[in-house]
Amino acid sequence: MTRAHGGGMSIAVLAFAGMLSSLQFTLIVPVLPDIPAALRVGPDDASWLVTIALLTGTVVTPVFGRLADVHGRRRMLLVSLVLLAAGSALAAIWNVFPAVLVGRGLQGTATAIVPIGISLIRETTNRERANLGAALMSGTIGIGSALGLPLSGVLATLGGLPLLFGFSAVAAALFLGLVLVFVPASAQRSPGRFDAVGTVLFAAALATALVVVSKWLTWGQDAPWAIAALIAASALATAAWIPWELRSTSPAIDLRLAMRPRVLQINLASLLRSFGMYANHLLTMQEARAPVETGAGLGIPTLGAGLMLLPGAAVMIVVAPFGARLLTRLGPRTTLALGAAVMCAAFVFRFFAHQSAITVLLGTLFVGTGTALSFAAMPVLIMDAVPAAAATSAVAVNALVRSVGGAVASAGLAVLILAFGAAGHPDFVSATGLSGALLGVAGLCAVGALIAIALPRSADRRFDRVAFDRLEKELS
Repeated sequence: MTRAHGGGMSIAVLAFAGMLSSLQFTLIVPVLPDIPAALRVGPDDASWLVTIALLTGTVVTPVFGRLADVHGRRRMLLVSLVLLAAGSALAAIWNVFPAVLVGRGLQGTATAIVPIGISLIRETTNRERANLGAALMSGTIGIGSALGLPLSGVLATLGGLPLLFGFSAVAAALFLGLVLVFVPASAQRSPGRFDAVGTVLFAAALATALVVVSKWLTWGQDAPWAIAALIAASALATAAWIPWELRSTSPAIDLRLAMRPRVLQINLASLLRSFGMYANHLLTMQEARAPVETGAGLGIPTLGAGLMLLPGAAVMIVVAPFGARLLTRLGPRTTLALGAAVMCAAFVFRFFAHQSAITVLLGTLFVGTGTALSFAAMPVLIMDAVPAAAATSAVAVNALVRSVGGAVASAGLAVLILAFGAAGHPDFVSATGLSGALLGVAGLCAVGALIAIALPRSADRRFDRVAFDRLEKELS
């Protein structure tokens, strides 16, 4: 297969498939306050419907990325879509907590769609088209995550959780057909084998760490021995995983590549930016859904609460192409720093002005702007920092870092509610907790901006504007 085969239709299909993958992590967010009653679980357990998908994505994405390099990128893209369809169908048909939890875990494998798709774009097009196409595809991640919130309200109002999951099953089946028709098969292969031991150790280390984060307050008082055991298990798994991966000739996660100073900086900035994006979604839903008497809420029903993030989704659609244009003028390093700085300013604004629907809407709009700029820059920085043969693995690790940011934000919300729950409304955070969270996230976004600025100036390579204009015309 030659690079000429990578046309605009292929890029468009991959971009919208990426949007579908990011939808899976926010469709559930607006209905989280309703899940304890619907599935007969506590609020901390309900939050695991977000965490389990992020956890699965975190573990599976680098593994699928490695398998894609070895066995074919389109093949593993199709596997991700099949698992997404199966998990969605399971959760839609069998509406009990264990089945929904398993279904959500399978949905998490959709995270691999984005890094595999970006690598397919790079393999099937020339360098300029690849960078610009990857920027546009990456931008759809933020758009999809924001669109999932208002869409969730509509679907939940019309048909509850079954319709919510049924929509994802049908959409995944549709994209299976589109990928088969429009996306060319991958010809490039890398030697290697599946690292089962490294994958199991990594999954154990991460899963136990996230359980500690989400259960720290409840189990810390009732079962401190359980927390201690989980911390020890996570530490042991990590201690075994790191040397195993460093010795492996075909590691699940290439730590040598990931620990390169420039790659490490990019991934750390990505972690903080992703945490900010997911925290914005979660905190906005808390503020919108919480009763007015909590002092932190607007008392908006599920459908209206989901619509609160619609301006953020709309601005991402507008800003994503603009972010790609900024790459041609400023370079990805400066674009990333600008996006993180805008996110920081947005959370500071929300800290000082979060008592009305108008100010919440403005705040989410500003966060969406910063998120779109950041997403446009990230894959370009990563692909420029690694050899072409390691592109999928490197972008997959970056996607892993994004998932970790989301998983920590989700688990952190459960802790925040337990520590600063509103009096008489244990499913919602208090005004003090909300204000502290907004200010804390602003600080993390500021750190992300500083990390981006510290990247080498050589990362701000300009792109061919004519190539961008040609690509934009094809995609439109």
